[in-house]
Amino acid sequence: VQLQASGGGLVQAGGSLRVSCAASGRTFNNYVMGWFRQAPGKEREFVATINRSGRSTVYADSVKGRFTLSRDNGENTAYLQMNSLKPEDTAVYYCAAGSIVWSKEPAQYDYWGQGTLVTVSS
Repeated sequence: VQLQASGGGLVQAGGSLRVSCAASGRTFNNYVMGWFRQAPGKEREFVATINRSGRSTVYADSVKGRFTLSRDNGENTAYLQMNSLKPEDTAVYYCAAGSIVWSKEPAQYDYWGQGTLVTVSS
């Protein structure tokens, strides 16, 4: 499956942004979707994951209550709504798809998008 992330940009602290991940090539609802992020000089870290139906999500503690992950299987797209953004949320955000139950580990995901940069200014 091919993944295309989009929607990143520059936003002030406290603002909101929605990033999207459009999938093509294979049946989208066969895959668990995840979002990860990587800040300069840091390792890639888990942000959120959503199961195949979209009924179950898991979030990193750092984004819980601020970020919402959803998916539209009819549109083959996953959405990460980010509210109350903080400067420490600045990173390249990557979407990923995996033939798994769900996981916080990047190595468990089979396909990756190219990343979209989110910059939060203070």
